[in-house]
Amino acid sequence: MGVSTSVPQAGIAVVTVDFPPVNALPVQGWYDLAAQVRAAGADPDVRCVVLTAAGRGFNAGVDIKEMQRTDGHDVLIGANRGCYEAFAAVYDCAVPVVAAVHGFCLGGGIGLVGNADAIVASEDAAFGLPELDRGALGAATHLARLVPQHLMRTLYYTSRTVTAQELHRHGSVWRVAPREHLHDAALELAGEIAAKDGCLIRLAKAAINGIDPVDVRRSYRFEQGFTFEANLSGVADKHRDAFVASREDHR
Repeated sequence: MGVSTSVPQAGIAVVTVDFPPVNALPVQGWYDLAAQVRAAGADPDVRCVVLTAAGRGFNAGVDIKEMQRTDGHDVLIGANRGCYEAFAAVYDCAVPVVAAVHGFCLGGGIGLVGNADAIVASEDAAFGLPELDRGALGAATHLARLVPQHLMRTLYYTSRTVTAQELHRHGSVWRVAPREHLHDAALELAGEIAAKDGCLIRLAKAAINGIDPVDVRRSYRFEQGFTFEANLSGVADKHRDAFVASREDHR
């Protein structure tokens, strides 16, 4: 359990997230993820990183139960900063990052894949931001990198999800594969990238980030400020408590 890195073939590092049962990451998990992505990108022998997950789905966001069982604002602040670090690590990784997504990709998962360089998804993958239903705000910055502006707004306001096939039609998912072939599909794309000259691929990543029209770090940090405002007003706790209670009822 936790975050681990493997090197299945030359030039490719696979960073795997495993926090059962649904990959809702605790505060430390986000920092661990950031550290391993940064370390993989800093390895001179690595030319592409694949970000994947074990279990039922790719990512269910932050561990709301951890937040609600802790008094004060420390966990909320820690989750905000941890998510910021993890998303930035993917974006700033010195080499391209391929996200391999299966099952659900929600909340913080959108932050990760929205900052990735390419996405391969399984046929059962679903993407969305249920933030308003969880008493939070954030990652519209990253959802806007996956879908057109008005669709992003509608998805954000309604907390609806979109399928991998829909994102493929929008051009943000490179390939949709059967779940049992997802790993191979991700490695195939990563292998094609890793076959490039290591120096040039790093220069290419830096150049593409440099011409990005949106400063994703600043934009996301701006969104996070409204999450804290919602928390101070009390409305965030109300929705988080309701979410935790609903999870307990379904046990």
